[in-house]
Amino acid sequence: MLRVAPAIFALACLWAGSATAAAPEDVAPGAPSFKEGDTIGFDKVTALKPFLPPEFWDNRDFFFYEGMQLEIGPTDRDYSDPAQFNAATEKHKGTAKVGPESSLGGYVSGRPFPGKIDCKGDPEAGSKIMWNFDWRWQGDGTNSRYYYSYWDRGEELPLYYEGTAKIIKLAGRVEPQYEANGADMFRGEKRKHIFGIEVDAPFDARGILVMTYRYKDSEKPKAETKNDDTWVYVPTLRRVRRISSAQRTDAVSGTDFTLDDLRSFDGIVPQYHWECLGQGIPLLAPMSTKVEAYPYTLDHNFGPYGLSFADDRWDMRHAYKVRMVPNNADHPYSKKDIYLDEQTYEPLYAFAYDRKNELWKIITHNHRWSGDNLPDDAKKPGGTWYAGWAEVPEPRDNRVNSDIIVNVQTGTGNRIEYWDNHGTPYESVGKVRRYIDIGRLTKGR
Repeated sequence: MLRVAPAIFALACLWAGSATAAAPEDVAPGAPSFKEGDTIGFDKVTALKPFLPPEFWDNRDFFFYEGMQLEIGPTDRDYSDPAQFNAATEKHKGTAKVGPESSLGGYVSGRPFPGKIDCKGDPEAGSKIMWNFDWRWQGDGTNSRYYYSYWDRGEELPLYYEGTAKIIKLAGRVEPQYEANGADMFRGEKRKHIFGIEVDAPFDARGILVMTYRYKDSEKPKAETKNDDTWVYVPTLRRVRRISSAQRTDAVSGTDFTLDDLRSFDGIVPQYHWECLGQGIPLLAPMSTKVEAYPYTLDHNFGPYGLSFADDRWDMRHAYKVRMVPNNADHPYSKKDIYLDEQTYEPLYAFAYDRKNELWKIITHNHRWSGDNLPDDAKKPGGTWYAGWAEVPEPRDNRVNSDIIVNVQTGTGNRIEYWDNHGTPYESVGKVRRYIDIGRLTKGR
């Protein structure tokens, strides 16, 4: 059991040589030969090449296969944020500033740096894009049931985890009742958000509970940064253990991801150097799923490697490309290139390179739009998976609902699914207080 806890801690944190400079990559390919509504099978897959990152195309055997049915979705569908988030952005426009070492100062709520970022003319473009990513609209946070699986060249291994997870934003709130607190849920709040996770399976991990705090001080320059605090309740010990979060770049329990890899990047921004390599890059990516996978079903086909979204709908989008270079010489990556959607700042693709500067991992994501229901959602109260609330009646939230990490050097990978992931808040602040209390981990046990 003690061996299981670090892996679960990793899931908690996930949820919640230098690179040389490169010229911006904003030269668009020609018009696509496909249109919305087309289905691309394996025999036509070359039509997709100009609209995929080169690293993804070069390793397409992991993702494209005989029998695939990739549906072409809309081009630049409107996934704009709700009016309440836009109002907060306008109200606090110009207050957020990039400080030393990509730190952030003056942020209150909304999007820190609205409008198009100028990758060619703004030396802080990379940092601004990442802060917009860090503070992108995600409703209250996350609320989901997850299934984590490990794959080795097409075989699902017995290492898996299943349970529930929740992130609650404690800062940067857009609801009017929090204005008096400076957009914090609680007066004098020092945390950005909390992340809780409960493990239901497998049997030897059942009952593990995790709580992680991320602090506002994580936005300060590296020397002043406050790292996360994490507590784990281990049933066999019947007590809570506090776990160090300093080893965020270690591989987790023999798998292929590190603590910072989920959603392409879940780390602390000032601990890295950021550079924008391009903008307006036309890309195909799964942004409006039609799939019913976990927790709706465990039977969906993710291809012969178990790591493909090629039986789903892919939208045409436009993206920023940002390069991450670690400030620490002992980091396992030399760099990571991340593609972010220009409208939503949602992650589309990421490519991590080892210390020899060779491609090591590919990270992809599926997404779900809050306005799209799946057939099984009709069975839910109100007939929807993502309900609005009094202050934000229309959530307008495009969000990750699955992460895939492929180790191109070994052929192994991980799939983490949470297709019902939504951002509707608890009905009362009192319930939030009870949930984020560390004492909850042991109460009644």
